[in-house]
Amino acid sequence: MGLLVMIVGLALFFAPHVFTTKRDARTQAIARLGEGTYKILYALVSLAGLALIIWGFAHYRATGWIDVWYPPKAMKHITIALMLPAVILVVASYLRGRIYATLKHPMLAGIKLWAVAHLLANGDLGSIILFGSFLGWAVYDRISLKYRTDAGAPPIPVGGVTNDLIAVAVGVVAYLALAFAFHPVVIGVPVMGS
Repeated sequence: MGLLVMIVGLALFFAPHVFTTKRDARTQAIARLGEGTYKILYALVSLAGLALIIWGFAHYRATGWIDVWYPPKAMKHITIALMLPAVILVVASYLRGRIYATLKHPMLAGIKLWAVAHLLANGDLGSIILFGSFLGWAVYDRISLKYRTDAGAPPIPVGGVTNDLIAVAVGVVAYLALAFAFHPVVIGVPVMGS
């Protein structure tokens, strides 16, 4: 049951994200609904999908775990190491500096790194579906960016190295908070555990 709910949540979460890549349809939807209503619907559908993903995955972990493969314990250490740059990349997408200018889409790079890292450490079916879906979406979205004719939003100014230093500092703090507070409390899995 949990796995099915998670899959429905993934479909619901990614539907508006994929719709955004269809620029003509997006433009028509905004013209019909208004930008505010469009953004509210986008957020509500995404949040509903995220809630179903979280509930479904938690229920699956508690009642329907299905092993596909057994990753070596070393993979967990690699995942822990990969997560630091993944978090920094996500932060760098908001604090735009040289990292942003070099990668162009550090958010997508961070999501891909996060997904790959978790695929390395988790060999169960639910994790493969969850993290594989995010990886697939991030790859699709990055490819679709090459074919978009509009930016989709006003450009955010790009700063210099100071923004990168702030992104790294904030990324390290966020990484530590995710590893030692969020992951064990919310996900129920200690990062440094066996």
